Amino acid sequence: MCGIIGIASNKPVVSNIIQSLKKLEYRGYDSAGIATFANGFIDEKKCTGRVDNLEKILFKNPSSGSIGIGHVRWATHGIPSQINAHPHSSEEVSVVHNGIIENSNEIKKDLEKKGYKFKSQTDTEVITFLLTDFLKDFDLINTINKTLKKLNGSFALGILFKKFNNLVVGARRGSPLAVGYGPEENYLGSDSYALKSMTNKITYLDDGDICLLTNNKVDFYNSKNKKINKEILTLSSEKHTAEKGHYKDFMSKEINEQNVTAKTCIKEYVDQIRRDINLYNFPIKPKEIEKIVLIGCGTAFHSCAVAKYWFEEFTNAEIEIDIASEFRYRKVQFKKKNLYIFVSQSGETADTLAALDLCKKNKVKTCSIVNVVESSIARLSDFVLPIHAGPEIGVASTKAFIGQMLVLYILAIKISEVRKELSGPVYVKKINELKKLPELIKKTLLCQDKIQVIAKDFLQARGAMFMGRGLSFPIALEGALKLKELSYLHAEGYPAGEMKHGPLALIEEGLPVVILAPKDKYFEKTISNMQEVIARGGKVILISNDNNTVTSENVRFSLEVPKSDEQLTPFIMAIPLQLLAYHVASLKNCNIDKPRNLAKSVTVE
Repeated sequence: MCGIIGIASNKPVVSNIIQSLKKLEYRGYDSAGIATFANGFIDEKKCTGRVDNLEKILFKNPSSGSIGIGHVRWATHGIPSQINAHPHSSEEVSVVHNGIIENSNEIKKDLEKKGYKFKSQTDTEVITFLLTDFLKDFDLINTINKTLKKLNGSFALGILFKKFNNLVVGARRGSPLAVGYGPEENYLGSDSYALKSMTNKITYLDDGDICLLTNNKVDFYNSKNKKINKEILTLSSEKHTAEKGHYKDFMSKEINEQNVTAKTCIKEYVDQIRRDINLYNFPIKPKEIEKIVLIGCGTAFHSCAVAKYWFEEFTNAEIEIDIASEFRYRKVQFKKKNLYIFVSQSGETADTLAALDLCKKNKVKTCSIVNVVESSIARLSDFVLPIHAGPEIGVASTKAFIGQMLVLYILAIKISEVRKELSGPVYVKKINELKKLPELIKKTLLCQDKIQVIAKDFLQARGAMFMGRGLSFPIALEGALKLKELSYLHAEGYPAGEMKHGPLALIEEGLPVVILAPKDKYFEKTISNMQEVIARGGKVILISNDNNTVTSENVRFSLEVPKSDEQLTPFIMAIPLQLLAYHVASLKNCNIDKPRNLAKSVTVE
């Protein structure tokens, strides 16, 4: 969630560190800091708030130096404050850290007995003093490995040493870390996006790796102090830009380009001439799959919940969905004929990565659906299906959610076709319907004016509810999540049939209740549940693709979306809910792209 940048150069690095930190702002943070080595000592500067605040400090009191590290922090241990901001430095060492040190209290007590005085409430400061203590050995690699062996938990580290004043050091366990290569300078970063403006040549550290960067050389070592070689990758070129253009914020841009996202994704996977789906080198023969397990967190989990309906509809395989943070702690029965599919926008989600690692240790087949093909999850999986959404900067996922669902839908119909569970004509029909989706999304986006009117009704609300059945139930969950993320308004999503089993007690006069009721086999039942809400004073917002069938003068707002193939309704239903959350948050003057307390890339458990 935090962001690291390090640069070893032969020229001043402060400006490039600041620019790279700005590229890491999308991850979510509450403070920022920088440390450079200049004039024989470590120069540390940090502050609460945005990178702009750090830039102002540096303008008044400049830092120099040709090596340096920088950090944007998302608080885990200790409140957001200048003291708790990274880097954490002693006279000999300066450290920036992503992740969590689970045994920091125990280490801290031991170090305090040795006379070390702690300033902050963070877990990171113990790393600084461990390194300082072990430096008495004068062996740098040994010092680092001794320190890492003391740490329980996850970390990516960027380190400066006074005694080794031409080096930036990196180390990784659990949290991602990358090295970039440039002319007469080399880089350390918590993701490739922060480095892309400076280089497209990247190496990714694996767990236990250590790297030593000078301006003209990079050396790698493993946990046994042995020097190792690492592959240098060339980053893919981006067709999509990470600029807002004429949009007010990134989220608005990302919502409004979802038809393009869908079109790009479909073009990548669907052979337009043969009317077939291109999936090669699949890790397990589809006919041999007995069970498919879909795993994700947050919005990605909701895409898995939608996909469960598709896989069950199209195949005879057993389907299971799991939240990644729960999966890895359960006594899972791993089986060779199961396929484990991991969904993550960033490809760095800590819980999802840990669940994938557990699968790899149990030697089962894995597939990942990610937006970043160079990510840790993509590299660890047996097979990768990119969503081709381009950079998504807004913390609350929109176009990546559409992309995740789209790839899962494509995978579902392809697997069912190979298994002969979907007939040839039906398979071709599904592909033809799929090709209409970008235009249907484009038409759905035209509902913005009406959504802006509906959004005003949420300003005085104490909460909101979202209801749907079948494929619309996970979309109700996603709609509630988006409203919570962006507007900080309490919201809950429910299967409409569950209203009588408790949630009906929450209905009161004026409570906004969003009803998702596409014309499907659940339609009449959903409308009956809607009437239960109306009878108890709920303020109903009905979203359907057949509003003419509904006759109730007590519906507060009725929004009609385009008709589509029944299996594609989740894509259409999701868009008004994204727009609703966006416009409610906008009316409340919330920070749309960077909601409070949240981060784009969740790299801690």
